[in-house]
Amino acid sequence: MTADPPSASDRDERSQDEAAPEVRLNRRLGDAPRLTIAAAESCSGGEVAHRITAIAGSSTYFLGSIVAYSNEAKINLLGVPPEIIETRGAVSAECARAMAEGVRKAFGADVAVSTTGIAGPGGATARKPVGLVYTAIAGPDGTRCREHHFTGDRKAVVDAAASAALGLLVEHITATLAASG
Repeated sequence: MTADPPSASDRDERSQDEAAPEVRLNRRLGDAPRLTIAAAESCSGGEVAHRITAIAGSSTYFLGSIVAYSNEAKINLLGVPPEIIETRGAVSAECARAMAEGVRKAFGADVAVSTTGIAGPGGATARKPVGLVYTAIAGPDGTRCREHHFTGDRKAVVDAAASAALGLLVEHITATLAASG
């Protein structure tokens, strides 16, 4: 008995999976890892780590993740200065940068990524609406941050935040590897 050939939707799903940022990350680091990575997650709740570790071979470059959901965890586990939480808030570019730098230091990683934001449905303010997410990347060349405004329900915001963080990671790793030859 032979199996039916893959349907068009199966082929589309497979090509989308192959294009996922965690797959692209694995292609760049899986065979000959030259860099190690770590993650600090708040609003993504471990989704970045989950998606990285769902790919075989990620243990050669992924050191780990800290899910720092509370302000106390951000301060105590990642070294986010309390002044940032008090003056800028946990959902801020400054906090995202400090989280990425803190997790990079905690794991001794070459590169680290972070997420912090408001997944909803509650927790929003006029200045910080549901869907506001900051992602940051820290490496030897410094720290960069991006602001995002995602739409949808809580799951959609969490998924979009994780995808944005993974995309930022792939972008940074690609540029770093290209620069190093």
